[in-house]
Amino acid sequence: MKFEILVADDHAIIRDGLKKILADTDDLEVVGEAGDGSATLQKVRERDWDLVILDLSMPGRNGIELIKMMKDERPKLKILVFSMHPEDQYAVRTIRAGASGYLSKEENSDLFIPAIRRVAGGGMFISPKVAELLAQDVSHKTAPTHATLSNREFEVLIRIVRGMSLTEISKEFSLSIKTISTHKTHILTKLSLNNQADLVRYAIENRLLDLEH
Repeated sequence: MKFEILVADDHAIIRDGLKKILADTDDLEVVGEAGDGSATLQKVRERDWDLVILDLSMPGRNGIELIKMMKDERPKLKILVFSMHPEDQYAVRTIRAGASGYLSKEENSDLFIPAIRRVAGGGMFISPKVAELLAQDVSHKTAPTHATLSNREFEVLIRIVRGMSLTEISKEFSLSIKTISTHKTHILTKLSLNNQADLVRYAIENRLLDLEH
């Protein structure tokens, strides 16, 4: 049996590379691809997939929101996140949202095929680093303060420290400026910060600026 895979990544060179790598296997085949969040969701609605290999940073919809939407459409869908973002920033959030594994693009390439096979076969792919992060998340003892933010608040935080205005953020999320402003207020309160300069300083200290795409 061959597992039929949808690759969702906005870089054609990544999609082509994954197709070539999996073409050398007997049990894994890329039979669909998408370059943005909307196209990914549409393809998930059209048919069942054995696995979606998902990049978090694509135009159209943010990764965590997209994972939840795909799982709403297909609750049994298996999703392996394959992302440039550091594990300590997004892995726990994506698994909470419904992903079955998280693999950094900086990870050892020897893990790639085993990770795909495990998730496509119905298992979870959890690296030792992610397992540690999940344990911290459960205990709440050593998790960073920004782990208390909701997914939407976290996404707003990332965009603020990248220099986006509240108007630009509101347009991206199709929300009112008032709603985005409320999110910003909640972020400052939860992080015990006073202003945007404090947010940027916090982002630098916690490597959140590494999330730029």
